[in-house]
Amino acid sequence: MVIKFLTDYPALFIPEEKILVIADLHIGVEHELYESGIVIPPQAEKFSKIIGKLVKATKAETLVILGDVKHLVPGISYREMKEIPKLFSFLIEKVKVIVCLGNHDTYLKELIPNEVKIYSSRGFRIGRYGFFHGHAWPSKELMECDWLFIAHIHPVIEFVDNFGYRNIEQVWVKGKLDEEVVKKKYKIKKCGKLNTIIFPTFNKLLGGLALNSVFNKEYIGPLLENAIDVDKCKLYLLDGTFLGSIKQMRK
Repeated sequence: MVIKFLTDYPALFIPEEKILVIADLHIGVEHELYESGIVIPPQAEKFSKIIGKLVKATKAETLVILGDVKHLVPGISYREMKEIPKLFSFLIEKVKVIVCLGNHDTYLKELIPNEVKIYSSRGFRIGRYGFFHGHAWPSKELMECDWLFIAHIHPVIEFVDNFGYRNIEQVWVKGKLDEEVVKKKYKIKKCGKLNTIIFPTFNKLLGGLALNSVFNKEYIGPLLENAIDVDKCKLYLLDGTFLGSIKQMRK
């Protein structure tokens, strides 16, 4: 088994490398909601419990976070300054932690312990697996990978019944980059298999991009905008239910 989706959780495990992968924690979004009159308890403590449970269940040795650990951009909120150090102090006691910076991660380096390995938005690779946030072009070396793990777009599907009631569900998105587009962009002759997995957000308080609705392709980031046939991507609910392709799910 190359990769394993953890049923009912927005998390993925790579048995070959003993890596647990999550994305888009957006710690501090509660502060933004509070300013709008919505009081939500801090999420970092809940995240600690869930991640600790998943690390124990999978026996993961490394935790990779695909960016947007914090929420406020630009700047930093009091909630982020308080909760992020606490979360990472807990995590580094359980597992090796690697973070790839996302577009919300301004000042993140000042908040987390030195033991945490941080990579730029261009991402990094471990063996045949590439990791990056998705708001910027990844580095050329990632194009040698068989699997690319991407965050950023907060993928969801919107269901509407005959009475007009709406329900939003998080989804995994599986696709494949166009090899010819990649070779031309990066001026390379060979590349990996370039299978892609787009992650749902770990923080369920966030909004999402409804892939079965009309949306601006620029929102999905430069690599996906230019090097993937979005309509052919396959969609899966967190419980493993296969929904079909994005094209099949269009309204």
